[in-house]
This record gives sequence, structure tokens and C-alpha cells, in this order.
Amino acid sequence: MSTGLIWFENNLRVKDNEALFKACENHEKLIAIYCFDPRKFEETTYGFPKTGKFRAQFLIESVTQLQQNLADLNISLFTFHKKPEEIIPEIIEDHQIEAIYFQEEWTSEEKLIIDALKNKLQNIDFRSFHTQFLFHPEDIPYDDFSKIPKVYTEFRKKCEKYVDVRVEIEIPQQKPESNLLKNTSKLPNLKDLGLESFQQDTRTAFPFKGGEDEAWKRIEHYFWKTKNLAEYKQTRNGLLGKDYSSKLSAWLANGSISAVSIYHEVKKFEQGITKNQDTYWLIFELIWRDFFKYISLKHGNSIFFLSGILNKELDWNFSKEKLQNWIDGETNEYFVNANMKEIAATGFMSNRGRQNVNSFWAKELKQDWRAGAAYFESVLIDYDVHSNWGNWMYNSGVGNDPRDRKFNIKKQAERYDPNNEYVDTWLKN
Repeated sequence: MSTGLIWFENNLRVKDNEALFKACENHEKLIAIYCFDPRKFEETTYGFPKTGKFRAQFLIESVTQLQQNLADLNISLFTFHKKPEEIIPEIIEDHQIEAIYFQEEWTSEEKLIIDALKNKLQNIDFRSFHTQFLFHPEDIPYDDFSKIPKVYTEFRKKCEKYVDVRVEIEIPQQKPESNLLKNTSKLPNLKDLGLESFQQDTRTAFPFKGGEDEAWKRIEHYFWKTKNLAEYKQTRNGLLGKDYSSKLSAWLANGSISAVSIYHEVKKFEQGITKNQDTYWLIFELIWRDFFKYISLKHGNSIFFLSGILNKELDWNFSKEKLQNWIDGETNEYFVNANMKEIAATGFMSNRGRQNVNSFWAKELKQDWRAGAAYFESVLIDYDVHSNWGNWMYNSGVGNDPRDRKFNIKKQAERYDPNNEYVDTWLKN
């Protein structure tokens, strides 16, 4: 009787998960594993944890829900606070695993772990799947990743013309009850991960919990109950409240829901309720997310270099004092300060806010943009390596912005917070 292992990372779902589906299809017995890798919670050179308390809590909630959803399929999810390359070989030996199923990754830290495992387990079949895209890599109209264009619009138009988004993969059929193993593994809490517990700030624009079921609850609310999707483009530059945008980014980032599932749900909405520029704009944003993934596939580690993907040498500085003032919301720009107070208190910030604080840090203060990107990596609930570093390059003049824009912070504040409601919320309370 063959046994397969599904190694979960940023694909924490049972619906539209090809790795899980194929593993269930190919093996009579199946077990699952998730590692809270200690390296992801270590302090960076900038002095803050690589994964901070907000995203860590959302991750714990997401893995908890995945464990429950897999149990419904009679699949045991074992969780460990260890490095994957240390624990997976033990699991392989204990359970006579024949193949490992996982989501394909290509950024350097993830790739090193995968390569280390392959070196240790040379007789094991490794099967990876591209399950984090809207447009599957096998379907895009480019022969190889080196031909991905520099400009988003060109990529979007060509993909929209030539690519059909794949259908969702259904939840696998339930395994026999005998497949469910006694699970003595323990989910860590924040303290176990070296982080402090916290009470959610009542002002947060992201009052949501992690997990696949929660992602679908959000879709139900934002699409079907309130029909806010029908006004998405008009409201997406909002700053306060939970419904100015879809807020799906955090579930997308850890794979509690797929871009493909969201796309098909938008299409159902367009057929059943209304189709307009607003509904299209959510797909437009999903394509942006894909674009940054393809940019990192094309350029590799260049997305983490000071000169970016343009190999552009600019006059950068780095001051610890300025970094701390920016983080603490103690700059000479009230709009920047309010946004920095929000992210520090909640782990979330609007898209409009992110662009402004990035532009201020990189183009007003001319400080090393990577410090800002690293802070976002630590604090953001919805951190995604490709989108975060891609956006930071873009707004810092070393990425994919063909116009190299610089934000006029005061004009942005006047336009998007004309009555100072947002600034007052974060600076006066």
C-alpha cells in the first residue's frame, strides 16, 4: 500500500489544491505536514522578527483550520516547530513515504530548503505544483520566463488575450477512516515562536481570522451579502473600515484561498449580479499579483538587491534613527505617520498608504528601500514575498515603474483623507 506525503507551505487549503488532489489520487495512504520553521521567526539584521506577531497569529489560525479540514478528509496534519529538512526525513522513514507533494517555490530561501531535502532524500519522488498563480506558467504566452515584459500593461493585455484561467480543482474525496492517524503533534502559540501575544486594535481595517473557511466567509460577505464587489474600483483607495476593499490579500498570501477560486467567484458574480469596471478591477489586481510572481521568476535574487531588477545605482543612505522614526510614525508628514501607526498597531495598511510610506522612505528620505521592505515583511499580515519586494522596487525607482513616480504626500492626503478622518483616527486616539 503506497503512502504519500503532502508538505504544506503557502497552500493552506483543501479546495483548488493540485498538490493535495494528486497526492490523494496517487496513494492509498496519505499524511500531511506543516513546519513552523524557526528561521522564519528569527530577528533580521534590522532588529525585528522576520515574521511578526500579526502574521504569525493569522498563520496559526490558518494551519489550525487546515488541520480540521484535512481531518474531515481523514488526513492527519502533523505540525512541527522545526526545520523541514530536519523533520521530513524522519517522517519519510517512519511511514515509508514514496513521494512528497508540495507547492513549487523559487525564491532563494525556499529553494535552499527544497534542494537540501532533495539531497538528503535522493530515492524519494518529489512532485511540485504551480498552485499560487492565476495564469498557470504552462499557459502564459511566453516561451520562457526571460521574455516576461518589464511593463505590467503589456503582460496583462497579452495574458488576457491568450490565456484561459484554469478550472478550480475540487476538494479530494474522503480517505478511509483508517487513514487518520493518532496526532500527538502540537500547534505552537505566539510565545512558543518567541513573540508576544496581543489584543486586536479596535480601529483595525482587518479584523479577520486566518483559514480557508474564513476566506470563503469573506467572499460570501463582500461579494454576495453586501455586493460591495460591484463598487470595488470606486472604494478600493479607502483608508478606514473593513469594506473599502476585498481584504482577500492575507488569505491569498498564505494560500488559504487561490487566485483561481477568486477569479471564478468574480465570474459568477458578473453572471448573477452585475459586470462592470469594478468587478473587472479585482481581476486586474489578481493579474498584478501574478505579474510580480513572474518578475521574481525572471530576475531571481535581483528583487532583493539594492539596485533592483534595473541594476540601477542610486545614491542610497541608511540611518537607524530615521528608520526608527519612520516605524514609530514620527516624521514630518502626518499622512505617513498615521499609516505607520496603523501598520504597527494592526499589521495592516491600505494599498494607498503603502505606496505613500514607501515613496516617502525611498524618494523623500532616500533611505535604503530594502529596510522598508524588510519591515513590511515582519509586520504585514498579508506579506507575500513577490508582491512585497516587487512593489517596494516599483515605488523606489528600481523596479517595474516605467515613469518612476514620486508621490506628493500632502496632495495624496488632501485627496484621500480630505477631512483628516484617517489621520485623526491614528494620531489623536
